[in-house]
Amino acid sequence: MTTNGNPVSENDEGKDAPYAAEQAPRLHWAKAAPEVYKAMVKLEAAAGRGVDPVIHELVKIRASQLNHCAFCLDMHTKDALAAGESVERIVQLSAWEESQHFYTAKELAAIELTEAITVLTDGFVPDEVYAKAAAQFDATELGHLIAAITVINAWNRFGVSTRMTPGHYTPGMYK
Repeated sequence: MTTNGNPVSENDEGKDAPYAAEQAPRLHWAKAAPEVYKAMVKLEAAAGRGVDPVIHELVKIRASQLNHCAFCLDMHTKDALAAGESVERIVQLSAWEESQHFYTAKELAAIELTEAITVLTDGFVPDEVYAKAAAQFDATELGHLIAAITVINAWNRFGVSTRMTPGHYTPGMYK
């Protein structure tokens, strides 16, 4: 429900209460640094060409969850849903270790590799994580997967640092 264009929710007493105010972006970096934005778009396209589209979206969502990038979560969950991904698999992705039965061995290897590459402050990418991924993907696929994981992490850092605002994306908007 909305009031004057602003979303509202019911409070404990059943009365409408407005949601918190939307934060404005700190910087429209695509306009401030268009050459960087264009290079990122090209890198994204190149990396993604070698990755299964379902796995690519799962990787984007999981990295965005780990990096707390609300804009990218908004975008990639909507894109995944529009492409036919189930709500259940998207919701369970944040607890994939307890919900492995929702994913294939190949998807699990990609998700685990995503976490290892995204959270490098926990240490290097463990050999066993890399070996699982290498067993599921050929060298070309693995190279593209690593690139795709790296690219979404870069997008997340742009999104979080410039405070890109979630909620306004529609699937395919930037294609």
